[in-house]
Amino acid sequence: MTDSVKFAIKDLNFFYGDYKALADIDLDLEQRQVSALIGPSGCGKSTFLRCLNRMNDLIPGSRVEGRILLDQQDIYAPSVDVVSLRRRVGMVFQKPNPFPKTIFDNVAYGLRVNGLKNRNELRRRVEWSLKQAALWDEIKDRLQQSALGLSGGQQQRLCIARALAVEPEVLLMDEPASALDPIATQKIEDLIHDLKKNFTIIIVTHNMQQAARVSDITAFFYMGSLIESGETETLFTRPKLKQTEDYITGRFG
Repeated sequence: MTDSVKFAIKDLNFFYGDYKALADIDLDLEQRQVSALIGPSGCGKSTFLRCLNRMNDLIPGSRVEGRILLDQQDIYAPSVDVVSLRRRVGMVFQKPNPFPKTIFDNVAYGLRVNGLKNRNELRRRVEWSLKQAALWDEIKDRLQQSALGLSGGQQQRLCIARALAVEPEVLLMDEPASALDPIATQKIEDLIHDLKKNFTIIIVTHNMQQAARVSDITAFFYMGSLIESGETETLFTRPKLKQTEDYITGRFG
């Protein structure tokens, strides 16, 4: 395993009770790259994504077999602090979910939970996060207004800023633009392109064109299995397997 690998997934199986949702997944995810997970609904993409920061731990009866290594450390080892893991591996969900608080308090939330009380440092980190999320110029005069008054696209970028505030190493994005209009979607895609300079990004998307536009690596899932993965351009233009080609060209899924 090279130093450039951020996540190394080995023989991963995941169960909801007796139902096997993921089977024998082997995949390396490189740091400071965008990796897109594609495949039809119900194929295991989001389940796989939530394994990477142990969000599935919250589901009764779920269990994991195999290993997920983050910087060569097994995140399912008994010694791992899950709160600390989720600070390193942030998450942005499909629908924007701002808290019913001010814009400032939304971004500062995770910082305060982690014990940051210094007001000047809070302000600095909130401004940094909003700039990282390409939102600062639009809302810098509205920081004390409710986040619920923002547009859908702005709310999603606010949720990205909130995730970035605690300075994670990895950002998981579960269809972050599926609820947005085309203009807001383009802003999110531009943002993803900029963020990969400093963060490892793993994105679930139903949108083939979006995967082709934003990602360096694409992994195609089907019925809980990883069918094929590789450089995005190669996978979209010269897939090794007919099943991958059929999905990408819209013959099924």
